[in-house]
Parts: sequence; structure tokens; C-alpha cells
Amino acid sequence: MSRLSLCLLFLVCHSLITSAAEPAGPEPVEWKAGVASAKITPAKPLRMAGYAGRKEPAEGTEQDLYAKALAVEDREGNRAVFLTLDLIGVIDRLRTDVTTQIQEKYKLPPQAILMNASHTHCGPAYGRDDAKEYYDTLAKTLVKTIGEAIEGMQPAKLSWSAARCSVAMNRRTPTATGYRNHPNPDGLVDHQVPVLRVDNPKGELQAVMFGYACHNTTMGFRKWLGDYAGFAQEYFQKDHPGVTAMFMMGCGGDQNPYPRSELHYAHKHGRSLATAIEAALEVNQRAPLHQRVLHGPLKTAYETVQLEYLPEKKREPWEYPVQVIQFGKDLTLVALGTEVVVDYSLRIKQELFEEEGPAIWVAGYSNVYSGYIPSKRVLLEGGYEASRPYKPDVEERIIGKVLELNEGLSKAGTK
Repeated sequence: MSRLSLCLLFLVCHSLITSAAEPAGPEPVEWKAGVASAKITPAKPLRMAGYAGRKEPAEGTEQDLYAKALAVEDREGNRAVFLTLDLIGVIDRLRTDVTTQIQEKYKLPPQAILMNASHTHCGPAYGRDDAKEYYDTLAKTLVKTIGEAIEGMQPAKLSWSAARCSVAMNRRTPTATGYRNHPNPDGLVDHQVPVLRVDNPKGELQAVMFGYACHNTTMGFRKWLGDYAGFAQEYFQKDHPGVTAMFMMGCGGDQNPYPRSELHYAHKHGRSLATAIEAALEVNQRAPLHQRVLHGPLKTAYETVQLEYLPEKKREPWEYPVQVIQFGKDLTLVALGTEVVVDYSLRIKQELFEEEGPAIWVAGYSNVYSGYIPSKRVLLEGGYEASRPYKPDVEERIIGKVLELNEGLSKAGTK
């Protein structure tokens, strides 16, 4: 081999060795994320939401109520905000007031804002005329909290995972005289605990947003309380100092936590759910195998579908909101309004399932609050959740809109 060839060989080998020794550059960051929270516990006595039998105002605070916001942005600048609330539901006026101000201040369209209520029955009846002072403060606080999350966005990594929790039990028991509100161990349930994980670029946990399909009604006393969902967030945050935990209510219209009616059960249910989050995150596992890394683009859609009542009831139809948020091909989040029964979650996961396709997360109690939404099965069976006289096509109308929005987003760019 000539001297020139030896020199060239030396240079090539030296280059390879040097390149291998140099540290790899930082991984490209696909997301920005920001999180913020604020107490929304009423400072003055107010009537409570959820149970009409409680005529007197709340008499104290067992646990503070919170609003929490998670803002995310992909590398193309597409944004979405998730706002979770320790409230009975999201009334139309609240959503309109909040989304209008956020659009004005941050140019974020309403379709990119998901507002979800935990449905605690130990929160304020904030839509009443005598709660106007609280309502005004609440609306300002929510706008401020969302703003803090948006303004505080930093580079982040997002991933999704899930576990199981058996707090919920179907509450529709068939009897000779119809369906009764009673624990039914053989009824349909959705025990999945979906978890959206937010890490900083170093891989350090910053926030989790988790869901569950179950009425947040362990307690019905006259004290402010986030109930089992509040305790789940509280316990997880205590176990992970500096991390924000947010609860997204699922399709729990016909699901109750059992046992119930004693405070220690709310604590126990909350601990069970907090532990399920740990399981979903594969805490203390040397090599996590179930964390689905999320990629963009981030796409959002929000439309309404008209729900009609039986003609003999002479009630005007109303516009029911359906929202779909896609994290690329990795996660699709479907948000349905008000108190949907568990059939919707189970069916949508089946309808949207694809081999090697996105994970499917279905939330209820989102963006509007206006009573129960039965499936066709529940409507025909009757019972408490079928109290509104919808036409039998109510389920097909809602599912049809979900499929339409999801297909539209899949085929198009960010709307």
C-alpha cells in the first residue's frame, strides 16, 4: 500500500473515531407546553350544584377546588388548550365568555379550547343569579389561568399511556319494574385510565392529564370538595412534588363510585386512581414499554349536531357540541358534551380503532352541561339516564359527527 493510501486510510479512521467520540446533539423538540392552576373555591357561602335536595348553602371547605390549564403547541405553531375544572359542568355562558376573551388576547380559536368539568357534586351552583359575584371572578380567573399556561410554554416531550382502575361500577340495575339506580356488577364499564404525560427535554415529569369514566359523587354533603378526582390529583402531586395533575372526566353518566357516601371512600377511590396513574407511567420500571410518544401535527375541530326530541314532547332541538383533537397519528381525543353514558366511550374506541393507529381517548362533560345523553340502548331500556325524551337516533347523530370530524382532520391540514 502506498504512503498516500496509508495517509488517506489514517484520515478516514481518525474521522470515524472522532465522530463516534463526539457527543450527539440534542434531540429536536417537537412540542412546547405550559401548565397553570388556580383555586376556584368560593370565598362566600353559595348554594351547591348537583343535588336539588340541598337548599342551604355550603357550610365549609373539605378540599379546595381548582381550575387547571395545559397549553400545547406543535413545531408548526398549532396550539390547543385543555382546561379542567372542579365544577358540576361547563355552562354555555362560561364557555362563551372564556373562549371569546382568549381568542381576543391570544388569537386562539374556540375550537382549540377544550373545557372539561370533573362533575363534582360538592361544587358551587355558579350559574344562579345569586352567584353572579362568584361567576364574574371565576371567568376572570379562568382566562388568567389559560393565559399563564400559554405564556409559560417551554420545550417539552409529550407521550400517552394507560392503565386500569376499578372504582367505577355501572349503576343501572334491571328489575321487574324497570331500571333502578343501584350498583350493577354486571353492567358495562370503562375502567381505562388514559394519561397524557408532559416531560421537559431532560425527561423530567412536569405534568399529567388523566381521565376516568365515573360520576364524581362519592359525597353529597354541604362542603366544598373535589371528591375522588380531587383526591387523586392531590395525592399524585404530593407523591411527585412540582408536578401538576389534571383530571379529565370521561363518559360516566351511568357510572358511580362504590362504596360511597362516606368521606374515607372518596380518599380511597382517589388513592386507587392516583396509583393507576403511576401504573400507566410505568413508575420504577427499568425499561418502559408502553409509553406512546406523541408527534404532530396538532389538529382541532369543533362542531355541533342537532339533537331532536320526540315530536309529542314539543321541545325545541338543541345544538350538541362534538370536539376532536388529533396529535398526529398517535392520539385522538374526542370530547363530548354533558353527561354521556359509557356506551359512547366504548363504541367510539371501537369505531376509530385501527391496527397501528392512534390511541383513542374519549371525554364527556366537555364544553357544555345540559343533562343526560343516553345511548340508543339506554333510551329504549328507560330509567334515570333516559329521562330526556330524545328521538332514538340520538346516538347515531353524535357518533356520525365524531366520525365526520375525525375523517376531516385526518385528510386535511389544521382547521
